[in-house]
Amino acid sequence: MKDLKELNRSELIDEFEKAGFPSYRGEQVFNWLYKNGVSAVEEMKNIPKKMRQFIDENYELSDLKEINRSTAVDGTVKYLWELNDGENIEGVYLPFPKSGRHSTCISTQVGCGLGCSFCATGIDGLQRNLTTGEIVDQVIKVQKDISGSNFAEPRLSNVVFMGMGEPLANFDNLMKAVEIINADQGLNIGMRKMTISTAGLVPEIKKLARTNDQIGLAVSLHAPNDRLRNKIMPINKKYNLNQLLTAVIKYIEKTGRRVTFEYVLMDSVNDSPELSVQLAELLRGINCHVNLIPANPVPELGIERPVQKVIDSFYETLDRNGIQVTLRKEMGTQIDAACGQLKRNKN
Repeated sequence: MKDLKELNRSELIDEFEKAGFPSYRGEQVFNWLYKNGVSAVEEMKNIPKKMRQFIDENYELSDLKEINRSTAVDGTVKYLWELNDGENIEGVYLPFPKSGRHSTCISTQVGCGLGCSFCATGIDGLQRNLTTGEIVDQVIKVQKDISGSNFAEPRLSNVVFMGMGEPLANFDNLMKAVEIINADQGLNIGMRKMTISTAGLVPEIKKLARTNDQIGLAVSLHAPNDRLRNKIMPINKKYNLNQLLTAVIKYIEKTGRRVTFEYVLMDSVNDSPELSVQLAELLRGINCHVNLIPANPVPELGIERPVQKVIDSFYETLDRNGIQVTLRKEMGTQIDAACGQLKRNKN
């Protein structure tokens, strides 16, 4: 059976019109799902019994089951959700009280097949892509958690596709989810408030530039030369730095948007003064911003963060060379909810 959360607004309207129901009934169902966050058809109070019965007989409804959560002292919440087939994924809520932002980091795959040397998600490999409904339902679940049953305030303001998996490897389901999350009749989160992170899938970066010029792009870089990047990010053997940066520059030209390069600083791996100079030279002239991320602990991988003096020196080299750079604020580290720490962990 089709999942109702696989369908955008126009598809819902078409589905129910073909079944003999007025077009406005499809709009009502869309509103129940995304303005009210209902998880069962019987909660759609203004939908006639006959139509609710039709939906029950012909459709299913994505409904992630929360099986665990952890809350950090900074307010970060990490969720472990179970999918209908028994697989599980993690997602994160990130509050920023000073700015009033409410952000969520969500997953696009069960596991990951890219095998980056510093990321816990890829330890068990890729199990499967998430469906559109499973991607969207993460946002719904976080929104309902922070706002309560009224599904109103506070509202999620930002969505980052930086959880488990490589988002662009699940391109079609991801982009349909983005459309649903953005719809002003539903969750109404602006395209410019959403960011897709990628390890460097060149064809999909080009495709994204052609199909959506509003959503943000973050590229996981982590090394300024092919020799090192091949070692820590196997995807670089398929799409090297020259190919990646060529695609990114074309993306910037097409969209007019600044790109973020994420750089996880790992002790004695990619944090030397020489590499900071190489990175500055590599990115000079590109409309970009570097997000330095001190490595978060992943015991299975033996990765450690550099001492603060090394982090500061790396930052200062980039800044001195005219590269826009920030040091990411650590959130959720103690509950394994930070960058590189998400995995299918039931403990």
